Amino acid sequence: MKIFSKKNERVFLDYASATPVRKEVREAMQDYYVKHFANPSALYSEAREAKEIMQTARAEVSSFLNAAKERITFTSGGTEANNIAILGTFEAAKKTVAKPHIISVMTEHPSVRDVLSEIEKRGGEVTLLQPNIDGLITVEQVMQAIKENTVLISIMLVNNEIGVLQPVKDIAQALKKLKKRPYLHTDACQAPLFQTLDVSTLGVDLLTLDGLKVYGPSGIGCLYVKHDVIISPVMFGGGQESGLRSGTENVAHMVGFAQALTLAKSERAEFAESVEKLRDYFLDNILEKFPDAALNGSRKHRAPNNINVCFKGIDAEYLVVALDTYGVACSYSSSCRTLKEDSSSYVVEALGKGECALSSIRFTLGKETTKEDADNALEALEKALVQVRK
Repeated sequence: MKIFSKKNERVFLDYASATPVRKEVREAMQDYYVKHFANPSALYSEAREAKEIMQTARAEVSSFLNAAKERITFTSGGTEANNIAILGTFEAAKKTVAKPHIISVMTEHPSVRDVLSEIEKRGGEVTLLQPNIDGLITVEQVMQAIKENTVLISIMLVNNEIGVLQPVKDIAQALKKLKKRPYLHTDACQAPLFQTLDVSTLGVDLLTLDGLKVYGPSGIGCLYVKHDVIISPVMFGGGQESGLRSGTENVAHMVGFAQALTLAKSERAEFAESVEKLRDYFLDNILEKFPDAALNGSRKHRAPNNINVCFKGIDAEYLVVALDTYGVACSYSSSCRTLKEDSSSYVVEALGKGECALSSIRFTLGKETTKEDADNALEALEKALVQVRK
């Protein structure tokens, strides 16, 4: 049963999970599926043209990050980029460090958490920092965790579940004071639509992006690797992407990814301002209409499109299904966790809010979201909560 006035009207509020490919990106990609499909690694003229197009896309992505184009490695997405960054650094460090140590945070994405578990199996050492109740860590926590054998620190810039902004730039500044400095990696997949990502200012050595999160195509992303970072490949084949990521290049998606980032950069300030106003309207109404609701994560240090709310005692999975029947698409936990047997939110639990780990849902707003969408979602939420509490 749909509750909205327009026939078959639905409200999509899961833009942290996926964004639609925008028209300008689709148009930019179109010719590279049919006319310019040649393998860039071949030697004939069509292949050389494809390679030139690929390098142009690389230059556009590097411009977005204010980096040299040689520092951009295209990947199949954020998960692969995170794996290469962390596992690749670990494998390279093993040649000179007996038990490489990596520091991260309890609230990281599964593509970081799970690869860290794999590193422990391979003989590495891992420290996961405990955030405070707002989901934040401090520079002091990071610095105190550094050991003689620490080779990498991996901290997500914007948390995918609770939208918290970590002090990555401040951590980078503190690391500069060390004589022996570990590398700093950040998963920045959730940041490009509203935050400037200049790697020279941010101060990171490795940075992950994903096309699916920026109105670009899925199946494409990139890893920025600073020039002095020693990193080993973790997959092998034809030696593409300077040997770091073998596999035939997806030129069409590279072009689309580059176009999406270019558009995001030009629209960033306007989008951040407008979506934050709408988010605050939506969040304030949730907290007013449902006194038992509580926001997860810092409100001040937060992505402008993210709302993660706990309804104590409610089964979040059931609530998401109920909202779906009323025409609202949202999520609980991370989309990458719903395939796991235990889909509770370890992110919310890490805040010291164990009672909310199974009772929290996430709304994330996009460019298409309107005030009417927020009002319709509020109406749907009221009906869904009645349903799940029966």
